[in-house]
Amino acid sequence: MKRLQKLNHYNLVIYCVVAAVNFFVRREGMNRALSIVVMVLFSGAVMAIDYQDHDGMLMNHGDGHLMDMAGGMVMGQNAEVLPGGCERISETKEITVHAGHKYAEKFPGRMFAFDTQEFQFKPCTKLTVHFVNDDTIRHQWMMHGLPKYLYPKGMFHLEISGPAKITGTLILPADDKTYLVHCDIAQHMEKGMKAQLKVGKGDGDLPSIPGVTALTNADNYTITLPDLLKAAETEEINLRNAPPVVANSSVAPVKVVSAADSFVSGTTVIGLALGLILAAFASNKFKGMSISESIAYLFEQLRLGIDTLTTLVLPFIKKYFSSKSKTLPGSNS
Repeated sequence: MKRLQKLNHYNLVIYCVVAAVNFFVRREGMNRALSIVVMVLFSGAVMAIDYQDHDGMLMNHGDGHLMDMAGGMVMGQNAEVLPGGCERISETKEITVHAGHKYAEKFPGRMFAFDTQEFQFKPCTKLTVHFVNDDTIRHQWMMHGLPKYLYPKGMFHLEISGPAKITGTLILPADDKTYLVHCDIAQHMEKGMKAQLKVGKGDGDLPSIPGVTALTNADNYTITLPDLLKAAETEEINLRNAPPVVANSSVAPVKVVSAADSFVSGTTVIGLALGLILAAFASNKFKGMSISESIAYLFEQLRLGIDTLTTLVLPFIKKYFSSKSKTLPGSNS
């Protein structure tokens, strides 16, 4: 909407200029053909405004965030601070990347694409990207995985609405790594607008990069629509003519495991585990004792356990019965 308003303002100014020139031409007595030529030239100027270079229209909001009111934006720009591990800028490079529907024509099944699907630069390169949108819709050139201490959200982001150009600069990290570059507008990446940028040797290839790596889910164009319809019709006929399923008495019945069965089974397992633990403990404890000594020791431990339990429980029992025998206030009995 803002872009249309801006264009309408240009149209109004140029219309006024055309009217003034036309009036001057007629006043000076020049022929009508010259007047038409002047109007055509100014109309061409209106059409030229439709493609805008946003390099000189950006407002700096700080932290590498540049933005204009016509739909252009740069995020994560860094042209000065070196990433960790970079002692100096290794080289300075510039690239121009085009984005649009026409670049996807060479990739069957894709709708959008960049004109380049793979980039490679030395570590610590100062890279300037000129991003050109050749479509009338919004596109992005986003690079992910950058160090967050230097690039907010780990991202370098170029965005432009409609046919225009925008420019941003970043300094690539020092490590060998492969970075994803894509358009984050809904489904644009899934429809083909993605690439990979390797710093140094990179750390492998990313999947589903058009023209570079195989698709994760490969498309199949060998089956035509008539074949699909015929296959569906055949499957429907087969299901309709299939014989009914008859219960087979020879098949063994399925045993239903009840909750009680599962509980007993679980209890058995726990008991066996405790038994093994106690057996290991007893073998060490009664080592060197005779049978009579072992029995005496067990009864002694049992007596101590009962005494301890009585000592703990008896106060609560006395308190309970004493409260029951109390006479209520006002009672004659």
